Amino acid sequence: MSSWYASIPSPGPEWQNIPIDLFGWHWRIQTYAIMILIGIVVAVLWTSRRLSKRGGEPGVVLDFTLWAVVLGIIGARLYHVFTHPGDYFGPGSNPWNPFEPGSIWAIWEGGNAIFGSLIGGAVGVAIASKISGVRFWSFADALAPALLLAQSIGRLGNYVNQELFGLPTNLPWGLQIDAGNKAIPVGLPDGTLFQPLFLYEIIWNVIGIVVILLLERKFQLRWGKTFALYLIWYGLGRSYLESIRIDPSEFNILGIPSNVWAAFLAVVLGIVILIVQTRRHPGLEPGVYRPGREWVRPDAEVDSDDTDSDDEVPDEDDGVPAGSSGAKATSPTNG
Repeated sequence: MSSWYASIPSPGPEWQNIPIDLFGWHWRIQTYAIMILIGIVVAVLWTSRRLSKRGGEPGVVLDFTLWAVVLGIIGARLYHVFTHPGDYFGPGSNPWNPFEPGSIWAIWEGGNAIFGSLIGGAVGVAIASKISGVRFWSFADALAPALLLAQSIGRLGNYVNQELFGLPTNLPWGLQIDAGNKAIPVGLPDGTLFQPLFLYEIIWNVIGIVVILLLERKFQLRWGKTFALYLIWYGLGRSYLESIRIDPSEFNILGIPSNVWAAFLAVVLGIVILIVQTRRHPGLEPGVYRPGREWVRPDAEVDSDDTDSDDEVPDEDDGVPAGSSGAKATSPTNG
């Protein structure tokens, strides 16, 4: 095995939560939760900017945030519990007590699957799209690169929690994991280093952001095609990372972990969306809103000095009826 001086150290347990004393109350906030929150905030801000530049109402992204985040968290947890039942329903476990370690409700302990988050989040986006009138695919396209960035930030939480690591390795960037971690197989010698999957995914996602933005600009991708590229890119990366993960999902199909199948499905879904939407919508979107639900920017305020006074009634010879203005106010519409 590699020497420990030629490896990546993991943060100690003291980094996994931050103590806060407020008004006599003592709180310990999980670093993992903070990383997820930062990722969400960054994604919301970037998505809002991208959507507004395409004609979306400033702040409309908040209509999506509540639905997508809440349902995304629920989906992420349910998917993880479903694919790792042994962690929660084994002998001596108490999965239904929210105050006990190992509970299915204890999301602060880690264990949130990205594919479940995507499923739950997609349902949330569909609901918000129906409410706001913003096209589902328009929002998905605006979100795609921001989602990769948010996932990269969230992986730092996995690093702090010493989770999401791969098989043993002799590489000089092997990851140090504290002895006693429940994900380490029994029998491995002390000082074993592991593949830093969190780091691999961060690098893969950052490269993906650059690739997606370049392709989006070059081909003017709309109608869900940018999001399709996200599914393809992320699915390809995850299919490999899940295959070398030391704690894969407990469900296997044809000897392949279910998470790897989920990654393959993301790639296939992305390809299907790209082909179908390219054939159905070869041009640009007429706007990010569905017909009849368009948001119109409010008229600019008109200075009172520029308006006609009561003494300036136009003559009937001018072709303009008395009492009406000579120019019709217009509002710019979404492109």
